[in-house]
Amino acid sequence: MELDPLVLARIQFAANISFHILFPTISIGLAWILFYFRYRYHRSGDQAWDYAYLFWVKIFALTFALGVVSGITMSFQFGTNWPGFTQTTGNISGPLLGYEVLTAFFMEASFLGIMLFGRKRVSPRVHVIATGLVAVGTSLSAFWILSLNSWMQTPAGYELIDGKFYAADWMEIIFNPSFSYRLAHVVNASVITSAFLIMGVSAWRMFKSVDGPATAQVLKTGVVIAMVATPVQLLLGDLHGLNTLQHQPAKVAAMEAIWETESRAPLTLFAWPNEETRTNDFAVSIPALGSLILTHELDGTVQGLNDFKGKHPPVALVFWSFRVMVGVGLLMIAVAWWVGLTLLRKRSLSHLQLLTLSIMTFAGWVATLAGWWVTEVGRQPYIVYGLVRTEEMVADHSGGMVMTTLLAYLTLYVLLLAAYVGAIRYLSSKPAGSIALLQFPDKTDEENN
Repeated sequence: MELDPLVLARIQFAANISFHILFPTISIGLAWILFYFRYRYHRSGDQAWDYAYLFWVKIFALTFALGVVSGITMSFQFGTNWPGFTQTTGNISGPLLGYEVLTAFFMEASFLGIMLFGRKRVSPRVHVIATGLVAVGTSLSAFWILSLNSWMQTPAGYELIDGKFYAADWMEIIFNPSFSYRLAHVVNASVITSAFLIMGVSAWRMFKSVDGPATAQVLKTGVVIAMVATPVQLLLGDLHGLNTLQHQPAKVAAMEAIWETESRAPLTLFAWPNEETRTNDFAVSIPALGSLILTHELDGTVQGLNDFKGKHPPVALVFWSFRVMVGVGLLMIAVAWWVGLTLLRKRSLSHLQLLTLSIMTFAGWVATLAGWWVTEVGRQPYIVYGLVRTEEMVADHSGGMVMTTLLAYLTLYVLLLAAYVGAIRYLSSKPAGSIALLQFPDKTDEENN
């Protein structure tokens, strides 16, 4: 069987970016939660908040480290497998990535040391500020990366000369038509992912009776965040969907497996999109609801995939990824409010609720990955939407060579992911009294040694 280097290169990049995005998805939200813990301790003097900070800053440090390393590996892909992308878009993608390093990564790297090791080396106020600046840095990083990604989805502010992109208006490039929607959607997803992480770990510690003085407070913090952020994500998703329908109608048609352009389009709940017959097998649909949801008009017209023959993404993957994202998102709303209403009534959580939260510790990862696949696969067959096709940018490698590196990446990522989850499980299973032994060294510790 002949190995297609284009398909393998796409799978390899998908594997790289899927692994990488897991960690910023946590670190962006968790950084702000840590800032909240540190600020509460600084204002109240309640040792429980300090304990919460000490526990979760270790998980943040591990998450941040894996995010940086996997991000560097991912960036290598542009040179090894996709040199045409850099040659074609480098005048725009290069500066945007450079801005991310200069304004975000340097800030994170500069203040991360104070955040991790400076608790007793600097004043409490300085330590709070350093923690806050790390959180600002993670958000700035998301700003620039998503600006570039959004520009690839909805290009604007460019000039195309001799097959290369040049900047005509940087404000239009940065704040391109889909940027604000994508930024809000992704950052809020990170907040939700972090909330379910801290809820899940805290619930597990309570379920196993190894909880400490701050466990209940951390769980309640996560619940409040999730109760607010999960419904907001529905609104943000709807606004993002309207924007996508305007600028990337083929992606929306794939998300809903709509083949023919029609008004009063049905909402297909479940089906198997068949690209050979260009129909949906085993479809379960609700008439006219698709138009109402997608256009906010019962008679709204939705373009079908048949209007984009040869110019639309793989339908089944986009269709099912979208349903996984929405399904997990709705489940997260239900669980957050189920648990939250119990706490509002000042009742203790049941074993079933604690176990449910524990099972959903990484639910945010599932929703984020599914949403990211909708975004990235849904852009195909273009690498810059409507302008540059992905097949034009791939390196001239043999299929066997790309397969070898793909298998190496997959093996490494599985091992790293298992180690990461194992480390979190190890920390969450430690009795409360032993957590203090796992602190980062501070000045007092060094003097005692």
